[in-house]
Amino acid sequence: MIPVQLILKNFLSYRDASLDFSGLHTACICGSNGAGKSSLLEAITWAIWGESRAGVEDDVIHSGAKEVRVDYIFQCNQQKYRVIRTRVRGASGVLEFQIETTSGFRALTGKGVRATQDLILQHIKLDYDTFINSAYLRQGRADEFMIKRPSERKEILAELLKLNQYDQLEERAKDASRQFKGRAEELERTLESSQIQLQQREVTAAQKAELETQLNQLQQVQAFEKIQLQSLQLVQHQRQNWEQQLNFYRQQQQNLTQDSDRLQQEQSAIQTQLSDLEAILNQEPEIHNGFRHYQNLELQEEALATKFQEYTRATALLQQKQQQLTSQIHELERELQQVEGQLVALEPQEREIQETLHKSAEVEAALAQLISARRRLTQLDQLQMQVSPLLQQRQNLQTQLDKVHAGVVARLEQLQARENQLKSSSQRQQQLQQAARDLETQISQMEKDKVYLQRVQEKGQERRHFMERLQAQEREYERLLGELEQKLQMLRTPDAICPLCERPLDEHHWNRVVDKTKDDYKDTEDQLWVFREQKAVSDREIQLLRQEYREIHHKLSPYDNLREQRGQLAAQLQSIKDTEQELQQLATERRHLERSLEVGDYAPDQQAELRQLDEYLQQLNYNEQDHALARSEVERWRWAEIKQGQIKDAAKRQAQIAARKPELQGNIAQLQTKIQQDKTDSDCAKQISQLERQIAEIGYSSEQHNSLRQALRQAQSWQLRYQQLLSAQQQHPQLQQRWQDLDASRRERLQEREKLLTQIANITEQLEQSANPTEQINALEQKIHTRRRELDDYISHLGRLEQVMLQLANLQTQYEEQQQELQTCKQQQRVYQELAQAFGKNGIQAMMIENVLPQLEAETNQLLSRLSANQLHVQFITQKAGRSSNAKKKSAKLIDTLDILIADSRGTRAYETYSGGEAFRINFAIRLALAKLLAQRAGAALQLLIIDEGFGTQDAEGCDRLIASINTIASDFACILTVTHMPHLKEAFQARIEVNKTQQGSQVSLSI
Repeated sequence: MIPVQLILKNFLSYRDASLDFSGLHTACICGSNGAGKSSLLEAITWAIWGESRAGVEDDVIHSGAKEVRVDYIFQCNQQKYRVIRTRVRGASGVLEFQIETTSGFRALTGKGVRATQDLILQHIKLDYDTFINSAYLRQGRADEFMIKRPSERKEILAELLKLNQYDQLEERAKDASRQFKGRAEELERTLESSQIQLQQREVTAAQKAELETQLNQLQQVQAFEKIQLQSLQLVQHQRQNWEQQLNFYRQQQQNLTQDSDRLQQEQSAIQTQLSDLEAILNQEPEIHNGFRHYQNLELQEEALATKFQEYTRATALLQQKQQQLTSQIHELERELQQVEGQLVALEPQEREIQETLHKSAEVEAALAQLISARRRLTQLDQLQMQVSPLLQQRQNLQTQLDKVHAGVVARLEQLQARENQLKSSSQRQQQLQQAARDLETQISQMEKDKVYLQRVQEKGQERRHFMERLQAQEREYERLLGELEQKLQMLRTPDAICPLCERPLDEHHWNRVVDKTKDDYKDTEDQLWVFREQKAVSDREIQLLRQEYREIHHKLSPYDNLREQRGQLAAQLQSIKDTEQELQQLATERRHLERSLEVGDYAPDQQAELRQLDEYLQQLNYNEQDHALARSEVERWRWAEIKQGQIKDAAKRQAQIAARKPELQGNIAQLQTKIQQDKTDSDCAKQISQLERQIAEIGYSSEQHNSLRQALRQAQSWQLRYQQLLSAQQQHPQLQQRWQDLDASRRERLQEREKLLTQIANITEQLEQSANPTEQINALEQKIHTRRRELDDYISHLGRLEQVMLQLANLQTQYEEQQQELQTCKQQQRVYQELAQAFGKNGIQAMMIENVLPQLEAETNQLLSRLSANQLHVQFITQKAGRSSNAKKKSAKLIDTLDILIADSRGTRAYETYSGGEAFRINFAIRLALAKLLAQRAGAALQLLIIDEGFGTQDAEGCDRLIASINTIASDFACILTVTHMPHLKEAFQARIEVNKTQQGSQVSLSI
């Protein structure tokens, strides 16, 4: 991926910026810290993969902006592409992918961001993790691979090589193996149970045949009994018809008897009603006279009711007017009481106002004292405003002097402690020098052993490769032996044919083919024994080499600790050489500090300023106690102002009372006159007198009205008797006609009853002459029911046996299928078990890492030789001896690891003991080698290299070598971008991308 153009809008520290990479091969991105250099590179990763250092997606948007947009054009595999990624704050993003054609850029965007991202990865063949671990050496992460523990390094390398997919395949293979194993065990249990069930098949068939015979016999017996039952049921049916006719005639006879009785009862009731009506009709004259008297009384009661209504209305209106007059008078009396109460309330107010006005002279004297006290307080307040800043300044100066004094004392104690420490350290110089010489001797011997160990390891690898070739040849010859053995078996059969041309053989040709095959078999077998003998010899040599490797490796186990001790001793000796000069400097500084404390001449400016402030404060002569007394004096005379306000209010209120009092007295006189007039001359009083005269004119008497009502209630019975007379006159002819109709109907019913009695006697005689077959039918039905239950039981049992036979047939088919499935499951279990071992850590993954490390080591050393002038060399160790509790044990178990041994002109030592510049050169070489390896494995050419802040740890010579190395490897890349904040380094690059931060955001300028 080669960058062509980058356009930014509101991305991190950039508002609007664009950068054209055309013609750039090796360029430097320079600028001060925080200017936005790394953000320029983050824009590329965010545009392509949507990844950046921001924890939240909206954090990539420039502060205060609502939308971010990055437009990136790049070249990959001789083809130009364009990626545009935008995002609105608080919403989802949009991704566009385009390819350059002769007519411009054509869209390749998929349906959605994820689909478009997959298209981008398909074209560039590089994901984000591979990019940042290969082409992009990110800021602060150059030593990420080296600072990890050996076991973690191997895990990181596996992740970079994407070997975790084999872990997933291993788990899937294990799961599949466990599933097939469980299924096989389940099938074995099922097959064992099925075999037991299939053994009952013959017994079930015999039971079925016997049951079918018994079922046929029962069916024949049941058919004969059904014929007997049908003949008896015909006889019973005839008798049932006669019984039904008899019951019908008896029911009709009973109904006719009941109708005759009912008609006779109804005749008796009508005769009684006729007698009652005739008695009422005989009293007709008396009833007419009593009804006319009742009507006269009713007319008199209606006239008195009209007078009662007029009397009631007049009385209610009179009561209403009386209540209205009473309420008017009570309202006026309430107003009179309120006005009188207001007049009485003015008297205590007049007395209180007079008392307040008598104190005016005393208040004026107190006001004069208050004005004087306030004038004094104002003067002291002004003086306090001058003194307060001076007092604060004096306190600050005193605090500064105390801090300086404490600092001098602390520094003096620190110098004494450091001086004692240096004196004790200088006494150990001779012991450290002797220990350093001893360590140097041991390390030199171990380095010789290490070189020999390397040779033993190379010899072991050579033997292992030879063993692998022997094993491959052994398998090939074993296969050939099997084929020859199969040919001999084919030739031993009668009428054998040629194994090659498949034609029939005569005796001569058969002997030649057999002899030739036996000779080939003998030669192959002899050669196989040779391979096996060589394999055994090589295996013994490998065992001896392993034993020797373990012994030497065990001797070299303290090598790293000794090398670390040597570095520590060298550092201690160097520090002791500087001890004497530091002791002299510390003694001089200590004497100077002690003299300053005795004389007190520290911080002379602050002490002089403090003395001037004290003299000026004495001249001002400000006293806080006098100021407090002045404040209390003002507070003591402040009551005079309050009393003065009260006197002014009292004078105003006295004038208001003098005007209010005559007004209230006039209102009282008017209300008293109004009350007397309403009692006699008001409209309401006149209406009351008129209503009293109207009630007297009506002349209504309640005693007369009550006596008339009593007489009317007594005469009300004649109204009821008159209505009964009218009803009797209407009903009497109807009842006489109804009595005659009932008498004729009763005679007809008696004649029909006699006819029915004759028919009942005839049917009864026929029933007595015929026999009743009910008992025989019941007994025969019981026998048939019993036979049917037995038959149902047999049929049910037969159905169950047929179902069992069908199940056993299905079970036999299932048994055969499950046997085949069991063989398949066992075979699949073995296959997935072998796949799980192959995909495991000790299988394909270990083999891939073993194959990759030599290439990585060679590439790293080639780059490192350029960076360090052939001074540094690295070696990757994948196995080492494990720890053993027995120190004298000669052999130890080998464990997997990924140690990185680094050697320089002084020998092999730990990574931590190298300087910052050396460490960076080592990291840079390993990272660059990893970059090439990962890009090669991803199927993409590594055309772009980005180095972010790689010069900060280098000295001048290291920077020159790093720049020279970059120029050396420049031909391997289409574009190299280097990020630095060191101004003097940008001059080493002809092309520079300068980044400056302004108030309008970061700005980019290109100079070539």
